Amino acid sequence: MTDWLGLPALASAHGGQIDSLIGWTHVFMLILFVGWGGFFAYCVVRFRRSRHPVASYTGTTSHTSSYLEIGVAVVEAILLVGFSIPLWAARVDRMPPESESLVVQVTGEQFAWNVHYAGPDGRFGRTDIKLLDLQANPLGLDRSDPAAKDDVTTVNQLNLPVNRPIIVRLRSKDVIHSFNVPEFRVKQDAIPGLTIPIWFVPNVTTAEMRTRTENPEFQYEIACAQLCGLGHYRMRGFVTVLSAEDFQTWIDERIQEEAELDIFQ
Repeated sequence: MTDWLGLPALASAHGGQIDSLIGWTHVFMLILFVGWGGFFAYCVVRFRRSRHPVASYTGTTSHTSSYLEIGVAVVEAILLVGFSIPLWAARVDRMPPESESLVVQVTGEQFAWNVHYAGPDGRFGRTDIKLLDLQANPLGLDRSDPAAKDDVTTVNQLNLPVNRPIIVRLRSKDVIHSFNVPEFRVKQDAIPGLTIPIWFVPNVTTAEMRTRTENPEFQYEIACAQLCGLGHYRMRGFVTVLSAEDFQTWIDERIQEEAELDIFQ
């Protein structure tokens, strides 16, 4: 259904389920639109003034409209119980084990996305508001903490391995933002004071998507989907999906760079 709905290309394992739900919703709404429109046109013709110059206080005795309303309720129940609730349960209640996933913390601020990787030890280093520096340390990461020694941070750039569960812990430093990557079919508000997890499995690398779209400049884009201030329009981040080997190479290089910076500091 992705193509005829005009949706962005799919790049996540669960995206087909989302598109199927959207597609069936459109199908049922089209049926309702045509059905109710036809019923309205029938009533306009059937009960026109020239045919009924005198008002009928008895009215129609048919139960057709009741049956139609019951049918609409059944369709809505199917959409809710058959599609939406199972999909919600799979995406929200069945979070994959962190031991099998890449866990990333993404913190929104006006007007950037701060990305924090735990490093090989799997532990996120301590952060301290006193260490915040919008240019040098936007997350306030305390490099003196042993758990932070191998942490990697980036701004507006999220690198991910392909075909591996990704758990993104969303946060916000100031106002409500919304993390939205259309190709992954994920969108979730980042709310100050809360840590909200979302997960997905990217299954198309950036290089492969560039080949599919015949666009050598293609990038997965993180768009803020919540009006968050005057600079909302420029709050853009990018996701690069790499092979497992390329991702490991990148993370190793960044850890080395961070270690060299610590030596000089």
